[in-house]
Amino acid sequence: MKGASGRLTIYIIVAMFLGIGVGYVIHLQSSPETIKSFSTNIKILTTIFLRLVQMVIAPLVFTTLVVGIAKLGDLKAVGRVGGKAMLWFISASLSSLLLGMLLVNFFKPGAAIELGNADLDSAKDLIGKTQEFSVVKFIEHVFPKSLFDAMAHNEILQLVVFSIFFGVATAALGDKGKVVVKALDATAHIILKMVGYVMNFAPLGVFGAISAVIATKGLKVFSFYGHYLFAFLVGIALLWVLLLTVGYLILGKRLFELLRGISQPLLIAFSTTSSEAVFPKLTSELEKFGCKDKIVSFILPLGYSFNLDGSMMYMTFASLAIAQAYGIELDLGTQLTMLLVLMLTSKGIAGVPRASLVVVTATCAMFNIPAEGIALIIPIDHFCDMFRSMTNVVGNALATTAVSKWEGELAPSTVVEEV
Repeated sequence: MKGASGRLTIYIIVAMFLGIGVGYVIHLQSSPETIKSFSTNIKILTTIFLRLVQMVIAPLVFTTLVVGIAKLGDLKAVGRVGGKAMLWFISASLSSLLLGMLLVNFFKPGAAIELGNADLDSAKDLIGKTQEFSVVKFIEHVFPKSLFDAMAHNEILQLVVFSIFFGVATAALGDKGKVVVKALDATAHIILKMVGYVMNFAPLGVFGAISAVIATKGLKVFSFYGHYLFAFLVGIALLWVLLLTVGYLILGKRLFELLRGISQPLLIAFSTTSSEAVFPKLTSELEKFGCKDKIVSFILPLGYSFNLDGSMMYMTFASLAIAQAYGIELDLGTQLTMLLVLMLTSKGIAGVPRASLVVVTATCAMFNIPAEGIALIIPIDHFCDMFRSMTNVVGNALATTAVSKWEGELAPSTVVEEV
């Protein structure tokens, strides 16, 4: 690794290990009140970093997506590219859900969870959010009533809907629309420059996130949930094998170049447990890899709503593990029905804090599994979230590059090593 990007990656890795060390010392030598105070205050660093990232997401999605759609030219091209993207998204989502279902039935991690380890306080907050995932709320979540409201709340799916209409209309204006496209293109490049500045805060955000959770949970949580975490990591590993195998079939040896290019976004997603935190950086890295901006700006925002592979696998895994913990037997038909329900209710959840757990809670209640059972997996959820967030990033990077290749729009890499 060379240049500023390589140095930043090293700083992030150092921040991770430093966070583990500081957090563990606090956990061992402090009172519960001190630990709580430390965790609350140190997480301010993570909050600052995530807010800086969220600050640029809405304008970046809007400007790049409008420019991308305008460059695609017409509704036919938008439909063709969108159709290829949805084919990938649906296939990847179903594969992830099925893998989670197969593994949880094979390993039965829920049977090893002790009911006494439940985190009931955190579960109450999640149970209170389950009403957000009704059919009516889902429709409201997709279609914006105001562009500014969608931007204010970083509703990516709503921004995508508005931007598609705006981009198609701009393209239809011909020469008159070119002025708007040029202005938005320049704005997008300014925002991407801002992303470079924001990423300099990543090590601080990583340190705050890691030290806070280690100070609160300690390392002993792994002994309580070892079987559960092991089974989940086997699932993540198999999902990576599946995704990378398909990626290799499409990209060939360039797959390894892609993985090197997105290593920094992967590391940030892993350490902050936020797929959203790397959206701007992932956009620029995919363009450097050779994906055309018009493809990246269209596929990537859609991917953040429809292609969360790690989260999808975890949802079936966690839902069925909770049923196992309570000794509830679910037949194959019921499990497949649950899988389809999760397929629908999970769309557009990227911007919701602990979104996977909220969806799991709602799904459990729907299938007469005690909703408070979510408290059983909360203690280990942060560590599971690290891996599923990183997997989400891999899935979206592969989806974008695959569609670019299918469209004949994948150019050679433009990465230039800095000295």
